Amino acid sequence: MPVTDPEVTGANETTGETGTTGETRTTWSVRDGLATLDEPAVLLKDALDAVFTRWGTEAGARQQSYPPLLRAEELSTLDYFRNFPHLGSPVTRIRPDRLAALAADPPGATALPAADLADPTHLLPSAACYGCFLHLSGTSADTPVLITTIAQCFRNEDHHDGLRRLWGFTMREIVCVGSAEVVRAHLDRHQERIAAFGTALGLTLDRQPATDPFFEKDGSRTVMQMLAPVKDEYLHTDGTAVASTNNHRNFFGERRGIRHQGRPAFTGCVAFGLERWVHALGDLFEGDLAAAHRAVRQRGERS
Repeated sequence: MPVTDPEVTGANETTGETGTTGETRTTWSVRDGLATLDEPAVLLKDALDAVFTRWGTEAGARQQSYPPLLRAEELSTLDYFRNFPHLGSPVTRIRPDRLAALAADPPGATALPAADLADPTHLLPSAACYGCFLHLSGTSADTPVLITTIAQCFRNEDHHDGLRRLWGFTMREIVCVGSAEVVRAHLDRHQERIAAFGTALGLTLDRQPATDPFFEKDGSRTVMQMLAPVKDEYLHTDGTAVASTNNHRNFFGERRGIRHQGRPAFTGCVAFGLERWVHALGDLFEGDLAAAHRAVRQRGERS
């Protein structure tokens, strides 16, 4: 019988292995919170994303992609550096006046000295929806706006744990912008869909209200305090949150001038951590990611 055998293979490195008769194959590996996926995991991840993307388009969402970097000055308008500065992954450049010195005396293997770097003006996204709300800044609509997007996201976690807890990961989101009632209906509809899809796969998902793990839980001004109640998570039996539904109320509408029918818009999103789904299904199918892939394609078509 195929089995998943996550193991530590070196410093800060774990792997997922599929055992078959006379053969053991590594299907994914993680080092320093950064994952490499082999073909079975890639195919499963893509099949899952196809299901969630279809849910978005069936709800009327248009597909969009956004820049891979976010401006620090725009994130400041969202209280990002008050609420979760611990998350930030700044992006910078080597200072022009340091290029010649670095070429003549390359740094050691571990890091570039901070003195050689310019002040960062951009950060990597920690959630896919930030790009969406920044793009919609200053817009107004009389009908609901639905968008689905995917992004490589980055969170400076205090520890890493295989595919369950990564520094860099893939997030698919389905975003709704409109009235409070429209946003609530959007979230309710996808809560039912997530539960039904999990049941069809044989995956036990426990829906729990949650404070977002990437918010500073003991901070004086968290987004959760401003927007509560905002979040439900869908937990695999080992506690891995594979999806969430998030009600931001009118926070982004007010902060970014996004309006619906002449008033600050309400917003909400449904989020899927794709590598976490690969982990949960690898656990359920005992490492047989090909079987998990077949199940997703079959049950996903009817979800």
